[in-house]
Amino acid sequence: MVQLDSGAVAEGRITRVTDFGAFIQFENGETGLVHISQIAHSFVRNIHDHVREGDTVEVKVLGRDERGRLDLSIKELLEEPEEVPRPRAIGRQSPQFEAKLRSFMRDAKERTTAGGGKKPAGKRKK
Repeated sequence: MVQLDSGAVAEGRITRVTDFGAFIQFENGETGLVHISQIAHSFVRNIHDHVREGDTVEVKVLGRDERGRLDLSIKELLEEPEEVPRPRAIGRQSPQFEAKLRSFMRDAKERTTAGGGKKPAGKRKK
């Protein structure tokens, strides 16, 4: 039987899957949690895309919380991808758009400064 100390690697069965993680039960009867952030190296939107109740998984014991519960990771045993995909950067806008935006911002600033704005319609003196 494997001693479930920090750093140990053990195999267990998933007994319950929630929105925040998966509960793993070991041969010795102990249960621990793999938090959703410890499922995969990439962002996990839906944990059910990665694990299912009844699956047998290999996990690494990260430690125990203040109440003695096991904190587990699947991600720690997975090979890290070469390059983590990054969100696409927004490309520069066209020069015409940039000029229109600068003009709009300049006009907006003039309207909001004291005395720079136009008088409301209907209240003009003739």
